[in-house]
Amino acid sequence: MTVRLDHIGVAVADLAAALAFYRDALGLHVEGVEDVAAQRVRAHFVPAGDVALELLEGTSPDSPIARFIDRRGAGLHHITFRVDDIAAALDRLRALGIRLIDERPRPGAEGALVAFIHPSAAHGVLVELKQAAATPRAADSPDPAAGADATFPAWTPPDAHAQRVRRYTLGDLEIVSLYDGFMRLDGGAMFGVVPRTIWSAKVATDERNRIAMGLRPLLVRGVSGTRTLLIDAGIGDKESEKFADIYGLDRSKHLDHALADVGLSVDDIDIVVATHLHFDHAGGFTRRDRSGRLVPRFPRAQYVVRRGDWDDATHANERNRASYRTDNFLPLAESGVLTFVDDDQTIVPGVRVQRTPGHTAHHQSVWIDSGGRHALFLGDLVPMAAHVPEPWIMGFDLQPMETLATKKAVFASAEERDALLFFEHDPVTIAARLRGPAGNRTVEPED
Repeated sequence: MTVRLDHIGVAVADLAAALAFYRDALGLHVEGVEDVAAQRVRAHFVPAGDVALELLEGTSPDSPIARFIDRRGAGLHHITFRVDDIAAALDRLRALGIRLIDERPRPGAEGALVAFIHPSAAHGVLVELKQAAATPRAADSPDPAAGADATFPAWTPPDAHAQRVRRYTLGDLEIVSLYDGFMRLDGGAMFGVVPRTIWSAKVATDERNRIAMGLRPLLVRGVSGTRTLLIDAGIGDKESEKFADIYGLDRSKHLDHALADVGLSVDDIDIVVATHLHFDHAGGFTRRDRSGRLVPRFPRAQYVVRRGDWDDATHANERNRASYRTDNFLPLAESGVLTFVDDDQTIVPGVRVQRTPGHTAHHQSVWIDSGGRHALFLGDLVPMAAHVPEPWIMGFDLQPMETLATKKAVFASAEERDALLFFEHDPVTIAARLRGPAGNRTVEPED
């Protein structure tokens, strides 16, 4: 019988406080929530290297977790060992006279089969055995045959009012991750050829099969108060109610609030860099004035755009027209605030753009380098941490094989420099470093 430590269960009475510690203080990534109806418990998995934490909250006053907290208070509840054949493991334990709570396996979280061993047999520790479902929590291969019986995590909409800016220091530069609310896009489109039975183990969907996505522009400025540069500007506020409904927009807190959080306004931005001109990145480039006329949102800024992407945006076709909305960028040309770049180059000291094709032919990511340290704003090359596995590529990408080659090259550079990667659309993981070998990479969040 092969036994491996799988996770540690922690009973929590105050989930918000627990998340404030594990996610916000320690910087761990909290995966999707799952309700286990048979046990009247809600499980939140928190990967931590090879072993995970399982935060458990009761969904009923008479649930085992609620009763445990009433008797003993919140804290360590159980440890879980993964086995390949749980029925055979139980047979072996019975033959050895080990006292069991569960004589037969029963359904557990993540579609697994579980059974508990009585604490008296394990020197006061509640031990759980787990036989994992066909699809693991962190599957890296888009194998259509895998995970047909996987369960889907429960949908919990993100809270726009809980958004906050995150500050990072990189040598002589300050990097600030801002926010412009949340949007929702079809989960299948976001993960391309990866089957839902695999990607849904990582990301929950709403009733319309949409996943939650952050909108997180990046601010870069010198700690000594030099020019202030903004990378992308969110989705903006010009769209219709129908558009907001289709894309599930929640901008109850938006980019103006984020700038105010760091003592700035639109008048303080000197340079705006576009990764590309799709509406969820360039929508905030313009606004309507009181007369309804479209004007640049950042009145003092020069807007830096890759010339090839401008040409694509202004000569759109049936495949990409819905993503390029001319109200977001034509007024910039009319106002004379555009600067085109044709090649990879430095925009200001410490900030340079690199063409990263695949999502679009001329998509660009932004390197930030100072004091021997490095960061990379990925844009839509790798929109979320869930897209780190190399074959996990969006269905929206116009050139998916280019995306694959670009990801391999960029990841090699990022690993060589131990670069901090910024995910523009991840609703939880804002920045992280790559860990592990190619083909089995994970991310180490940094908050």
